Amino acid sequence: MSSSSDKAQTEPLAALVAVFALGLGLSLYAGVLDTTLPLLSSDSEITPAVADRLVAESSSFGVLDPPIADAVAAARPTGYGLNATVRAEGSVWTGGPPRVDSADCTVRSVSVRIAPGQVRPGRLEVCVWPVQ
Repeated sequence: MSSSSDKAQTEPLAALVAVFALGLGLSLYAGVLDTTLPLLSSDSEITPAVADRLVAESSSFGVLDPPIADAVAAARPTGYGLNATVRAEGSVWTGGPPRVDSADCTVRSVSVRIAPGQVRPGRLEVCVWPVQ
């Protein structure tokens, strides 16, 4: 019969330190990946991803909620300029600096909240360009 001292056990403090180190490592990896990913992709691959991120930042329950200036600032990838325009039922909302001629643009159909309780079809144009 074996004694309880023969069983493998870990000290609670050592386990907590290991979990902390793993969490810190994953956080650093995600931060570096977020910073370098735009550098590995061409502009034409970045624009649809930025449009998705912009829609996620400015939407609630899948409906775009203007104005979009804060969402444009949050969705702008590091090292890039971002301009977005939403058009719906005669209204226009714009966010970001004026786009340059070399910008890569994509257009999406979106649902736009015009007023409380009023959702209309709209068009989102997102333009991305590298900043020197």
